[in-house]
Amino acid sequence: MKRLITISTSLLIVCLIHSCGDVQKAEQTKTVFRYNESAGITSLDPAFSRSIENIWAVNQLFNGLVQMDDKLNVKPCIAKSWEISDDGLVYTFHLRNDVFFHDHVIFKDSVGRKVLASDFVNSFLRLTSPEITSPGEWIFNNIDKSLKSSYLGFVATNDTTLQIYLQKTFPPFLGLLTMQYCSVIPEEIADFYGNDFRNHPIGTGPFQFKIWKENEKLILVKNNNYFEKDGENTLPYLDAVSISFIKDRQSSFLEFIKGNFDFLSGIDGTYKDDVLSKEGKLNNKYIGKINLDIHPYLKTDYLGIVVDDQLDIVKNSPLKLKAIRQAINYGFDRQKMIGFLRNNIGKAATEGFIPKGMPGYDKFNVKGYTYNPDMTRELLTAAGFPEGKGLPDIKLVTTSMYLDLCEFIQSELKEVGIHLKVEVLSPAIHSEMVARQGVNFFRKSWVADYPDAENYLALFYSKNFAPEGPNYTHFKNAKFDDLYEQAQTETDEQKRYEYYGLMDQIIIEESPIVPLYYDEAVVFYHNNISGLSSNPLNLLSLKKVKKALPAKP
Repeated sequence: MKRLITISTSLLIVCLIHSCGDVQKAEQTKTVFRYNESAGITSLDPAFSRSIENIWAVNQLFNGLVQMDDKLNVKPCIAKSWEISDDGLVYTFHLRNDVFFHDHVIFKDSVGRKVLASDFVNSFLRLTSPEITSPGEWIFNNIDKSLKSSYLGFVATNDTTLQIYLQKTFPPFLGLLTMQYCSVIPEEIADFYGNDFRNHPIGTGPFQFKIWKENEKLILVKNNNYFEKDGENTLPYLDAVSISFIKDRQSSFLEFIKGNFDFLSGIDGTYKDDVLSKEGKLNNKYIGKINLDIHPYLKTDYLGIVVDDQLDIVKNSPLKLKAIRQAINYGFDRQKMIGFLRNNIGKAATEGFIPKGMPGYDKFNVKGYTYNPDMTRELLTAAGFPEGKGLPDIKLVTTSMYLDLCEFIQSELKEVGIHLKVEVLSPAIHSEMVARQGVNFFRKSWVADYPDAENYLALFYSKNFAPEGPNYTHFKNAKFDDLYEQAQTETDEQKRYEYYGLMDQIIIEESPIVPLYYDEAVVFYHNNISGLSSNPLNLLSLKKVKKALPAKP
């Protein structure tokens, strides 16, 4: 039987596009999940699923070999099972035989064809192709490309068996494969559209692409042939997903409150005090009207300090002294900062750089910095600047979004003799300057790509110096590098956690960073929405979401 979009769903799309009144009428019989994406979406191609906005959309349209559950465990997806060789170099995946691509006119009879192991080979080769220039290419840097009989380390031994060969053992590799970059796509569709595949995505996900008018509306409709089930129930439950692109966050919030959006993620200064108390709870006027979910988010916000004394920006800076860097870490109250500026959303970063919620976190036992102005003064004296006398002003660069946070730190440090000058740059210029060591003191955050602490510690490995790698501070420490390399190949999970804790402690003691807070994900949704999952990667999954229809008058 041909798998075609039903007439009722097609009519739903017409209604969605033409008017809000028609949308409301259609939703009496069809469930449409609506949310706003203020930052916009730049591509629906998995190869470019770098930003959280792109990732969320791609996650509804595509699947990979494996997926992450809400507790960050790797679970089957298109691969129903897998084995890893004893030496950790060969991953063998056994695929389901009932997964089909979405329907498209290029396929025979316009019916989506079955997914084969060779589709993953082609998808992975495309991801690493220099012609694509995907920001996710690095995922397969460790692939063994020397095998004469393979396609650069990827082998489809038959239609349902895929093997991946690594050059060296890397225990987090399975977690890497859960990233949306590793989604399977049909080669013939990608070839047909070329670069325009971003506008014509064909995947296997619970929803399929219908219409995208950039900066206005994106509509996805239910995939009636989706392979995953919820017990005996077919997925997804929703009929469609409608994404708007209102840039003004205050306007987006008001539309949510009016019921025109079902879901709102994140907290913004324009409305945080209206909706949240200083304790991070719903204000009374919203209790019973909307729901609030706050959960750990694998994201650490921090101040970075370039410590490479071979660079001119470091040679004459007081930040080249470890005592000054440590003095800054002791010199402001993180908990007070979170209470005043973030309504207690987030946790004070008083331990390591690795955030709460990361697997193994309770095994790291890292001792970080707490507010201690006396220790700040003691360190300033030890560095030759008693009470801050003679200490040059220090410039901290940020963007307008985080100006209030940097000004808070500026005010607190002034009380102990450290004078900051805060400079605001546009996001694009800020990113460029940080990546190329054009500034030596900057605000930044790091969001986990995959749930392994190695993802955070890679920022301090000396072979990852920016701009080629993520080591923006140009930190270099022989002991750290040695532990990092040992952890890379350590298959014993507990031993690897021990290495991670030791590395994190080195970072804290050497202070190339000033950890600020471990972020939390904030989600608001209406009472007729159920099944929204929460996970520390802040990944939006809509396949199990239900929306109750409005009561008939």
